[in-house]
Amino acid sequence: MLTDIEIATGAKLEPINTIAAKVGLEESELEAYGKYKAKVPLSAIDKRKDNPNGRLVLVTAMNPTPAGEGKTTISIGLAQALAKIDKKVMLALREPSLGPVFGIKGGAAGGGYSQVVPMEDINLHFTGDLHAITAANNLLAAMIDNHIFQGNELNIDKDRILWKRCLDMNDRCLRNVTVGVGGGMSGVTRPEIFNITAASEVMAVLCLAKDMEDLKARLGRIAIAYDMDGKILTASDIGAVGAMAVLLKDAICPNLVQSLEHVPAFVHGGPFANISHGCNTVIATKAGLKMSDILITEAGFGADLGAEKFLDIKCRAAGLWPDCVVLVSTVRSLKYNAGIAKENLNEPNVEAVKTGFANLRKHIENMRTYGIPTVVAANRFLTDTEEELKAMQELCEAEGAEFAPAEIFAKGGEGGIELAEKVLSKIEESDHTPHFVYELEDTPEEKINKVAKTIYGAGEVNILPEAQAKIDEFVAAGYGKLPVCIAKTQYSLSDDQKALGDPSGFTLTVRDVWLSSGAGYLVVLTGTIMTMPGLGKHPAALDIDIDEQGVIKGLF
Repeated sequence: MLTDIEIATGAKLEPINTIAAKVGLEESELEAYGKYKAKVPLSAIDKRKDNPNGRLVLVTAMNPTPAGEGKTTISIGLAQALAKIDKKVMLALREPSLGPVFGIKGGAAGGGYSQVVPMEDINLHFTGDLHAITAANNLLAAMIDNHIFQGNELNIDKDRILWKRCLDMNDRCLRNVTVGVGGGMSGVTRPEIFNITAASEVMAVLCLAKDMEDLKARLGRIAIAYDMDGKILTASDIGAVGAMAVLLKDAICPNLVQSLEHVPAFVHGGPFANISHGCNTVIATKAGLKMSDILITEAGFGADLGAEKFLDIKCRAAGLWPDCVVLVSTVRSLKYNAGIAKENLNEPNVEAVKTGFANLRKHIENMRTYGIPTVVAANRFLTDTEEELKAMQELCEAEGAEFAPAEIFAKGGEGGIELAEKVLSKIEESDHTPHFVYELEDTPEEKINKVAKTIYGAGEVNILPEAQAKIDEFVAAGYGKLPVCIAKTQYSLSDDQKALGDPSGFTLTVRDVWLSSGAGYLVVLTGTIMTMPGLGKHPAALDIDIDEQGVIKGLF
C-alpha cells in the first residue's frame, strides 16, 4: 500500500496557471512560487468583490482520537466528488504548523487519494507565511524590550507585559523562560512565555483580517503591556504597526494550490483550534466564495472547538454563515469513545459503536443548536463491518442527521459521490440565519458559561480567582464585549482529555484569561491546556529524512 507522500509525489500535477483558470484567474494575476503553487494578490481578489457568493460548506468532526478521523481528507474528497458531478468547487484550508509535522499529529494536507499538493511543500515551509508571522510577532516583542532598555518613555511596567514571543516548533523548554539574563547590555531581565506560532495572536489577526487596512488596524489594537498607572498600551503606542505589516505583506495573500484531482484550493493561515480560533483566513474564504459555486472549508479539531469558534468568532466578524455542516466520524472513533483500546479497534463491535455514539450525538445536537443542516460523513476504513455502519446510520438518522459513508481515502472523489449528493440536498434547506451561542452584550462570564454548558455539556464553570481578576481588569478597560475563545483539550468535550464520550455535568475550570484585542477576543484557558506543545518520546522528526536525489522520506 502506498504512503501519502508516495501517492502525492507520484501524481501528475497541472501547472498552477491552469488551476487558476478554473476559477477565473489569469496567469498575469498570480505571483508564482514555482510551477505548482502561487499567491493571489489582494488586488486580484478585490477585482471580483462584486461577484455573487457561492454556497459555504463547513467540515468539522467529533472529538479527535488516536484512531484518526480524517477531517481534512474528507474536506478534500468532498470537493473532488462535487467536481466529478460538474460543480464549480473550491477548497479553503489551513496551513500546517511545523510543530505537529515534526511532532506527533502530522500535517494538514489530507491523505490517500484526497490530498492537496505539492504535499511536501505545504507541510514544510510552503510560501513562508508562518515564518513571516513568527518574525512579525517577535519584532514586536523585541521593540517592547528595547523600549524599556532605551529609557521607557511609555513607562511600561516590566512585570505586567502581556505580549509573548513565539516559535513554530514544539519546544516545551520555551514555555517559561527568562530573557535579558545578566542585565546591562543584555537588556532588562524578566520572565517570558513562548507560544507556538499557530497559537499566536498575529496568526489569529492575519486570519481574521479582511484586507491590509483591517490587518493594520488589528495589529495596532494588540495589547502589549500595562504602564505603571495601570493603563493598557498597544502595538500602535509603541510604533510597531508599519514594520509588522511590511513583514506580513506577502503572508496576507492567499496561497493557491490543487488537490490530486486538480480542484483549486486556497491553503492560507493556520491557527490551532484548541488554543486559537482554528479557521483559515477570512480573505481566502471570501475570495473562494466569489470564485466558486461551492466552497468547502474546515475548522480545526472537533466541533466543540473549531466549529464553535468558526461560528461564534469568524462568522460573526466576517458576516458569513455556512449553508451546511459535514460532521466527520468513523466507526473506529466511536469504538474508542466506548473505551475500546486502540489495538482492538479493528475488531467488530456493534455494541461499542452504539455506546461511543454518545460523543457524536452531542456534536449533532450542537449543530442543531446553531440551526445548520448537518450531514454525518462516515470516513470508512477497510475493517468497518456493514453491521457497524448500519448501526451508525440508524443512530444518526434517529438524531435527524443525514448519513453518508465515504471512501475518499482509497478512491478519491469517486468515493465521495453519495456524500456530495447529500450535501447538495441539505444546502437547499439552509435559511442562512445566524444563531450564535451567546451575544456580545453578555458579560465574559455569561459567554463562558453559555459555551461550556450548551456546547460542552458542563454542569458548572469554576473561574479561579486569578482568572476572575483578569476578567475584571479587561472589562474595566473596555474589553468586556469581545467574544470568548476558549482554549481547552481537543480530546474531550470537557477540560479533562481522558473523559471520553459525553461527560455531561462536569465542572469546567478556567485558570487564566488573556487579552487578544487585535484578534478581537478574550482567550480563556481551561484545565491544563498548553500554548506551547512539546515533543513526544518518539517524535515524527526521527523518521523524516531526504536522500541524495532530494526525495523526502517519512513525511506520512
